Amino acid sequence: MKPQQSPWVNSDEDVLGLLESMILIRSVEDKIASSYSSAPVRTPVHLCTGQEATPVAVARCLEQGDLVFSHHRSHGHYLSVGGNLVALFAELLGRVDGCCAGLGGSQHLSDLEAGFVASVPILAGTVPVAAGYAWNVKVSKGRSICVSYIGDAVVEEGVFHETLNFAATHRLPTLFVCENNLYSVHAHISVRQPDRTITDLVEGHGIPAVCVDGNDVLTLRSVLEEIVHLVRSGGGPAFVEAKTYRTKEHVGPSTDWHLGYRLESEGAEWAKRDPIAMLENYILRHRSAVSRSRIESIRVGTMKRVEQAWTRAMESTPVSFEYAEEVVFPPARSPHE
Repeated sequence: MKPQQSPWVNSDEDVLGLLESMILIRSVEDKIASSYSSAPVRTPVHLCTGQEATPVAVARCLEQGDLVFSHHRSHGHYLSVGGNLVALFAELLGRVDGCCAGLGGSQHLSDLEAGFVASVPILAGTVPVAAGYAWNVKVSKGRSICVSYIGDAVVEEGVFHETLNFAATHRLPTLFVCENNLYSVHAHISVRQPDRTITDLVEGHGIPAVCVDGNDVLTLRSVLEEIVHLVRSGGGPAFVEAKTYRTKEHVGPSTDWHLGYRLESEGAEWAKRDPIAMLENYILRHRSAVSRSRIESIRVGTMKRVEQAWTRAMESTPVSFEYAEEVVFPPARSPHE
């Protein structure tokens, strides 16, 4: 499947909305990174810094009732669909106001009100679950779609291929979104997979697949609009590979060039295609009605919002052993209650 080449035509406000969403995700990840060593963050973190364009583009194509399934690098996926910012921070801080009552941590987010069903650290863990939900949509004749976010390493898992086979056979309304950032922990894709593309592999299952620049939010949205319409209208599952790059270490708040598994020069090349900078440059070149001060105002306002949410999360009650025991093992209720 070939992506359409023309960029999505947006109003100034639409484009600024995309920018604001990406700045929010970046600001959240930066806040977590800068606070990780001093604040009582009670969970490992897999930051998506540098990968903000894909979830923002996907979210703009979704409707009320659509469901999202994620993995360990999930903060951007959660925030892009309207996940509660205070609840995210509180979850990382082990506070009772967290989206999973402070008991799940960074890798176990869930917010059904936002349509964000689950994220899990197990590789490919939510892939079959997304297809299961899509099966329910299919048999109930709904119009919702289920989005399954994966990384490039997931295509090496057997359950991924079993799920694709099932989804293709039953024409399930599932959109598989692969954020290919080239690395599985510290192993480059070239030492893990043979010389073929991920999209070729997926098309072998009879599923339309397209590869897109994962740092170009406008092109991503343009391509996704067409693909989401295909899935929603009964065309069966589809697959999008978004090529992108994470700037932080696999797990943790820092950079990791010193480890030697990737070169800092590689990161510098990808930095030239930073998704936020790319959209800002587009706006300043092609949107004459939008000033640089307007963009700076969005950035300042977003950072203020993030700081306020962090403060509120820090003020939330920490999870106690007694609280955790009550949530996990609630007291039995009398059948007469």
